[in-house]
Amino acid sequence: MATIKQGILGGFSGKVGTVVGRTWKGIHYMRSLPTSVRNPRTEAQMRQRTKFLIIINFLKPITPFIRTGFKAYANKQTAFNAAMSYNVSNAISGDFPDFKIDYPNALVSRGSLLPAEDATATVAEDKMTFAWADNSGTSNAQATDKAMALMYNSVKGEAVFDTASAERSAKTANLAIPAGWTGDTVEIYLGFVSEDGSLIANSVYLGQKPIA
Repeated sequence: MATIKQGILGGFSGKVGTVVGRTWKGIHYMRSLPTSVRNPRTEAQMRQRTKFLIIINFLKPITPFIRTGFKAYANKQTAFNAAMSYNVSNAISGDFPDFKIDYPNALVSRGSLLPAEDATATVAEDKMTFAWADNSGTSNAQATDKAMALMYNSVKGEAVFDTASAERSAKTANLAIPAGWTGDTVEIYLGFVSEDGSLIANSVYLGQKPIA
């Protein structure tokens, strides 16, 4: 029950319906009561929370990469949130509660630039070598587009990447493999960004590679 201390036009303290009155440093203010949730742990809610957690754990180590890779979709939201939205909807497989990331369908970059063609990744000594066909001159692909190469270590929750490595016309790029990754398996992606950064290509999944 609320108490009016200064007449009908004064402030009040306490609860009236869905409104609570308070006084702070002589200033009267009101706030609405928070909306209660009858069952905050329904199966549908838990399914969605589980998907969100899985994708957050995937994207966090590659946040700087995502800022470039999804900036074309950062309209009224952050690039990270755009990546979250896409991957929660498209890159989860399995049945609740045993969801997992569907790496081949995940995107770490997204846009209208022509993607990599005939791309491969190979492990040699302490580096991952990316290779692709030079399809510059086709559609909106340019020789000066920059390769966006990424290795994601799901075992350690770590990643190594470069958002502006070799040009599309170079047809190859390298990433150094951390010494501590020996024995782990990594997920490999390759995208492209235009020289001026205005266009981004959908990333291409190059498969899993064991690090010997």
